[in-house]
Amino acid sequence: MAEHIIELQNVTKYFDDELIIENLSFYVNKGEFITFLGPSGCGKTTTLRMIAGFDLPSSGKILLNGKDISTLPPNKRPINTVFQRYALFPHLNVFENIAFGLKCKRVKNTYRNTEGAEYTKTEKLTKKEIREKVEKALALVDLEGFEKRSISTLSGGQQQRVAIARAVVNEPEILLLDEPLGALDLKMRKEMQIELKEIHKRLGITFIYVTHDQEEALTMSDTIVVMADGGVQQIGTPLKIYDEPANTFVADFIGESNIFTGTVVGKKKVKFCGKTFECLDEFDVNEPVDVVVRPEDIEICPPEQGVLKGKIISAVFKGIHYEITVSVGKYEIVIQTTRRRDEGEQIGMNILPDGIHLMKPKYTTNTYDGAITKKNTVRFGDGEWECDVTQLYAGSHLDEEGYLITAAGEKLDLTDVAVKVEVGLNDVSISDNPDEGGVMGHIISIIYKGDHYRLIVRTEENEEDFVFSTDDLWNENDYVSVIIPKEKIKLTLKNTEGKR
Repeated sequence: MAEHIIELQNVTKYFDDELIIENLSFYVNKGEFITFLGPSGCGKTTTLRMIAGFDLPSSGKILLNGKDISTLPPNKRPINTVFQRYALFPHLNVFENIAFGLKCKRVKNTYRNTEGAEYTKTEKLTKKEIREKVEKALALVDLEGFEKRSISTLSGGQQQRVAIARAVVNEPEILLLDEPLGALDLKMRKEMQIELKEIHKRLGITFIYVTHDQEEALTMSDTIVVMADGGVQQIGTPLKIYDEPANTFVADFIGESNIFTGTVVGKKKVKFCGKTFECLDEFDVNEPVDVVVRPEDIEICPPEQGVLKGKIISAVFKGIHYEITVSVGKYEIVIQTTRRRDEGEQIGMNILPDGIHLMKPKYTTNTYDGAITKKNTVRFGDGEWECDVTQLYAGSHLDEEGYLITAAGEKLDLTDVAVKVEVGLNDVSISDNPDEGGVMGHIISIIYKGDHYRLIVRTEENEEDFVFSTDDLWNENDYVSVIIPKEKIKLTLKNTEGKR
């Protein structure tokens, strides 16, 4: 049974009033190479810094070998960190950079006095001990003979190796790596991915790695923690994450994916793109699902032999394969193939059952807590919206003064009445014009689903999300106004009585 070396229990982190990490819980096994993967701002570096001790959790616990280290200072933790900016000392040579921490280190040595009694002394390492440890670290990163070289004469990859050697020379239980390859060019980065994996094997200690590069995570990791919005989306092996993504965010973020909206039409049968396919996942009949098909899992065949038929509208050579985009009616499908195909070519397509992965949709409707205003509008999602308050009471109407008159003739003042608000995914639109909508926000997510885009707009005040479908192409981080027609806002009372 694997031993948990690090465990996070319901860890939450605020910076000022901003929530960065929310209720994070997971563990790291001893000797594991685990990667925190996610887009910028998802909380992965903050999580790493809390494990290192540079930042403290606002709540929750961080355990090291079962002991709470949540408030333990960094220098008391058996953990070293390698940063993207290597923070090497330019005035010291390679040997001196690696030896710097060892010269500051104090160890307890046991001696016997003349009477045979044992006693301990806290002492510095000897020059011989320091040299032996530095030479061992240099050998580990393949930099033997570089001891006297100036840092300024080293390439980016060599500086990165020095930073790793400086971190491992202190023999930590855990090595934290915060995007350490980010400053390297593509060729050097790929070489260092393999090198780091080898170093991990040789050392046998726990590596916790942070990156936004999917290929890096898939190449090096034993386990990947996919993060977004300060929380964990999925934890698993690279193969599991790639082949069986937990949701559309993971499917879209890890590698290339075709994502469609589908419906289960029978036992292990799903309909999408207007056709029915055999699959391996079991869901209830008529259940809506998200369907993920990787581009390499689509087989090209003559048009008459394909379940799907379409016309190639784009063919791009990517070095190891061609990426072609096929128009199938209103849908667009991306395929990866090693055989050249030409624009305008008609093709057929088949997908085997193991190439189709079904997931429960994360979003089916928008739901908010709201309140009616004295103007008979509704406040929710950080905005204010025109609505039909008469739907709260069957058979009701508004009098000339704006009071609601029930079917029984009761006169109600709805001001501040709490309501549940529901808005469908097809009932929201956005605009560049700030005067058109009920609230402004930034687009934080765009996922293409074969024939439409699924967008998420997030407000700034309380970070309320609006999820919706659109045919229009927008850009992430666009600042837009959210438009919801009056007749599309569904209201129900949260309390049984209105305000009289």
